[in-house]
Amino acid sequence: FLRTVPRVSALDVVAEPLVERGEEREVARGKARALLAQLNLPEKLWALPPATFSGGEQQRVNIARGFITEHPILLLDEPTASLDARNRDVVISLIAAKKAAGVALLGIFHDHDVREAVADRVIDVTAFAAGKIAA
Repeated sequence: FLRTVPRVSALDVVAEPLVERGEEREVARGKARALLAQLNLPEKLWALPPATFSGGEQQRVNIARGFITEHPILLLDEPTASLDARNRDVVISLIAAKKAAGVALLGIFHDHDVREAVADRVIDVTAFAAGKIAA
């Protein structure tokens, strides 16, 4: 999970990548609020440090922080892990929106349904597992 500075609010953790890129703090925080709301993170948690959150809540903060910027590529490692079905669907929608915007995605997905929902191409790497020799 995201390693954060103790006592930094979830809202500021999510807004930080934009602030670091020169975005006005309040504008960045507004975008963070919108994303946290979309990811169904209760507003009462936004002022608290993510270290105090459940696994699913921390995962949603991670997702919000990763999706808040406009990078040309997005690396995803089990983005729906620890999420309930409702929030899994929200993340699938966020991924679809990034794809529609032309963002390249590289991800690891153990959830077959999520992989099928978001992947244009799947590369099976099980042949490269420890103890196997690739042909």
